[in-house]
Amino acid sequence: MDLPCSRMGKEAKMAAYEPKNILITGAAGFIASHVANRLVRNYPHYKIVVLDKLDYCSSLKNLNPSRPSPNFKFVKGDIASADLVNYLLITESIDTIMHFAAQTHVDNSFGNSFEFTKNNIYGTHVLLEACKVTGQIRRFIHVSTDEVYGETDEDAVVGNHEASQLLPTNPYSATKAGAEMLVMAYGRSYGLPVITTRGNNVYGPNQFPEKLIPKFILLAMRGLPLPIHGDGSNVRSYLYCEDVAEAFEVVLHKGEVGHVYNIGTVKERRVIDVAKDICKLFGLDTETVIRFVENRPFNDQRYFLDDQKLKKLGWAERTPWEEGLKKTIEWYTNNPGYWGDVAGALLPHPRMLMTPGVERHNWTEEIKCLSTSDEAKESSTAAPGASVKNTSSAPQKASYKFLIYGRTGWIGGLLGKICDKQGIPYEYGKGRLEERSQLLQDIRNVKPTHVFNAAGVTGRPNVDWCETHKQDTIRTNVVGTLNLADVCCEQGLLMINYATGCIFEYDAKHPEGSGIGFKEEDKPNFTGSFYSKTKAMVEELLQEYDNVCTLRVRMPISSDLSNPRNFITKIARYDKVVNIPNSMTILDELLPISIEMAKRDCRGIWNFTNPGVVSHNEILEMYTKYINPDFKWSNFTLEEQAKVIVAPRSNNEMDASKLKSEFPELLSIKDSLIKNVFEPNRKVPAN
Repeated sequence: MDLPCSRMGKEAKMAAYEPKNILITGAAGFIASHVANRLVRNYPHYKIVVLDKLDYCSSLKNLNPSRPSPNFKFVKGDIASADLVNYLLITESIDTIMHFAAQTHVDNSFGNSFEFTKNNIYGTHVLLEACKVTGQIRRFIHVSTDEVYGETDEDAVVGNHEASQLLPTNPYSATKAGAEMLVMAYGRSYGLPVITTRGNNVYGPNQFPEKLIPKFILLAMRGLPLPIHGDGSNVRSYLYCEDVAEAFEVVLHKGEVGHVYNIGTVKERRVIDVAKDICKLFGLDTETVIRFVENRPFNDQRYFLDDQKLKKLGWAERTPWEEGLKKTIEWYTNNPGYWGDVAGALLPHPRMLMTPGVERHNWTEEIKCLSTSDEAKESSTAAPGASVKNTSSAPQKASYKFLIYGRTGWIGGLLGKICDKQGIPYEYGKGRLEERSQLLQDIRNVKPTHVFNAAGVTGRPNVDWCETHKQDTIRTNVVGTLNLADVCCEQGLLMINYATGCIFEYDAKHPEGSGIGFKEEDKPNFTGSFYSKTKAMVEELLQEYDNVCTLRVRMPISSDLSNPRNFITKIARYDKVVNIPNSMTILDELLPISIEMAKRDCRGIWNFTNPGVVSHNEILEMYTKYINPDFKWSNFTLEEQAKVIVAPRSNNEMDASKLKSEFPELLSIKDSLIKNVFEPNRKVPAN
């Protein structure tokens, strides 16, 4: 209900509000980005500071129209960070907050409601408390949803008005209602000048395709079935994004403190009618394309709003449904790869893309199965065996384009060959990692969906080189890598970074031969070489970037035994070797997995080795068995080795259970050596 405004005074209620410095939370998301871009464009004398943690459904690209403007500033961060929020309010002299940041997808809330509580309730509470503490906020506009009202009766002719009871029916709407209660409490208890909005569904360009309309558009573009929950009779109201942005512009300047405003339309559509309208614009046969699937655990039949209060402030819906839908389809057909690999979002019931450790699948194949499964055929409106007609010229599968750094390197070269084999478009970066402007130019020219960093200094011919070329090592391994990660972060791009596991050495907690390996969260303990120092340093700093996937490679081996960088090639040229078990990386098996990790949007640190360990002697024994039975070698101790090298070498076992869990088919190091390296190179006949 509306809040009492007696504390604010008549002047606050009657005078048009003029902000100076606005903080918009969640502004790299769909609705908020349109609002931010509109305010930056229409009010150059306002300073617009946007805060976003760049979650899976947001992108800096949404803010591209505003980024060159002098009155725009982007800050990457989480509203749940009280220190950051307080700092921004004070240093940017914020007087107005427009709070959009939230988890919003109902399907996801059925999978992990705790994330919704954390983001939608706790995050809002942090903002409110910061406003109370700083005492400088003149407007706090809280963005809620029509779903807090719960289900509207099917025969209701008048929509829910702003004083209607809140009866949320799913975890998402419950958290939004809970956040509203906090907003109301801070308005009453502390006199915070709050305004709340509750909006209908919004559609238009830039929307992440977990939502109905962009999901249906992308599926239609790809010639895939359009899955409808239940029987498709659920009714929703849809507003075009620019009309909604204008509504927030009106609420900002004319909204009364303590009041709630519905942002809605009385024009309603059944979900099945939305699907039919999209099929019509694509020239698709609805009888063939539409598939009815299992309903949500609870799917409100109807949301219906009374929109008269906002209209009295001068706002009105401008964009007809047909016009808005055509604009939206045109944008998605012109930007098919805007969101990268979104196959997981296109499922009938999307998984929790935002939750670490979510079970992964081949999403595209799962979607395709919908069109061929017996269950789908039985519940479909289509005749059995009918085919999907696709008149769109858009790509029929998820489109990728990779930008790879490290063309002259071993891993970088192999990545290009794998992309050629898989038919993935790619280009090698031309810019130097230390030169930010060159990296930006590469991204503008290539327009990649993912960036791979296989560039780095390991030494010429080995890591001893780094001991006498420390500045060169720092420039590439530290400055260059961080520079690329930061540029990718700004551009909303995932960066796959090939790092090293040579930052650990056996210790009391991880003794040699114990089978206890170093995990991803363990702190590096090996500082024997300058190379390892730089790698450990940059790995720690990269943890501040959530757009980076760090892969710890160790003692890489490939089936190309003529390559001098191959670990087997190296030790096969020595008369003496140490004999210590180590974790190692079989590139033939793991590099294709790294490409799949990019497609799955894997992030964070990963021990990128085959499970288990293998010793120098065990490898050379395989070498004599498969390649050269006359090969001889002897061992020397680490003390003897130290006399012929400059920097000590790392020896350790890495725990690969995280990678094995993600890719259960991953072979152990010894099995992979035989299958991928020695059998393909066998010169000694098998007995």
